[in-house]
Amino acid sequence: MKQQLAITLEWLERYPELHTLISLALLLLAAWIGNWVVKRILVRGLCRLLDATALGRNAQNLDNELIKRLANIVPALLISAGVGLIPDLPESLVSVTRNVCSAFIVLTVALALSILLDIANTLYRLRNDANLRPIKGYLQVLKIGLFVIAAIFMVATLIDRSPLILLSGLGAMAAVLMLIFQDTLLSLVASVQISSSDIIRVGDWIEMPQLNADGDVIDIALHTVTVQNWDKTITSIPTKRFISDPFKNWRGMQECGGRRIMRSLYLDQSSVGFLNPEEIARLQRISLLRQYLQHKHSELLGWNSALAEDGQEPANTRRITNIGTFRAYVEQYLRQHPQIHQDMTQLVRQLSPTADGLPLQLYCFTNTTAWASYESIQSDIFDHLLAILPEFGLRVFQHPSGADLRAWRSGSPA
Repeated sequence: MKQQLAITLEWLERYPELHTLISLALLLLAAWIGNWVVKRILVRGLCRLLDATALGRNAQNLDNELIKRLANIVPALLISAGVGLIPDLPESLVSVTRNVCSAFIVLTVALALSILLDIANTLYRLRNDANLRPIKGYLQVLKIGLFVIAAIFMVATLIDRSPLILLSGLGAMAAVLMLIFQDTLLSLVASVQISSSDIIRVGDWIEMPQLNADGDVIDIALHTVTVQNWDKTITSIPTKRFISDPFKNWRGMQECGGRRIMRSLYLDQSSVGFLNPEEIARLQRISLLRQYLQHKHSELLGWNSALAEDGQEPANTRRITNIGTFRAYVEQYLRQHPQIHQDMTQLVRQLSPTADGLPLQLYCFTNTTAWASYESIQSDIFDHLLAILPEFGLRVFQHPSGADLRAWRSGSPA
């Protein structure tokens, strides 16, 4: 066998070009076999081993990609080590090949480390408090630094120079780099401020009308914050805008357990008046008003009795009004309502009269923050109040419609 090998080598030495071509083919074949063995046997076995662990189950796709990336180093190492053994190759070609292989190894390691950072982010997001302190932005900064360093080493390897030579020139390029990466630097500062002040988290409902954003935050990255709006569209907002622009975060409402109702009934001011004894007697049958009317009657009786002869003139006396009684009714109605948060502010107040009527504003909080339930509770309250208004002799103000004008013109009642 050895003799046959010696004869073959002696024959190949007579044809140096053929010897070089065959050696090169054998080297490429060895690199291909090494790559096949590593990926088909070692990588598959290691992936199955990792899949059986908690780490592999939590980041299955990412760690498989990591191993495959690292497996690409094997053929590069074989070519780099074997290219010097090929006879009659120019020294410059050997040097270039080794430099390219080294640059490829640097790139592969950088890509593998990038995947490793993705795995770290995936595992971090499994924590219960991950949405409070997202680290995706910081990891993206690390990736940028990683690829910058990898690019420097790759260029230094390709030109066969020390990386320190390239690094020494970065000082002069600092201004240019700051200009190029100004958005990244601003986003990094914004990410640090967002994280430290806890002004926004994944899952928060935010509202930024100037950018047409109104929905849940689904991702916080270095450059952008992604919001899924209620119409299921996606809005990407530059991270720095959350520092420079105003926005509304509804997290406080969701955490307190109550959502505010602040809405007004616009009453026709011409329907406001005093209640006569018959109307008072009729309204006393309403359980929510019984105590109020008794207390008010005693209060006004004492006041009016002190007027002596002046009490003969109705304009000098105090009397019960339908709007005041209705306001007291609404207050009691809210206090008795099972879906109104009784530990939070409740107000029923008059606002300044307008051309659209006298606003009677309800200010209270529901005991739920769910959107659909909130709207249902609010609608039920105002349904009831609008329906019971005539019991107090009050009317809701409404601008005349076409039907009203036609009825007025024909002389028939509206």
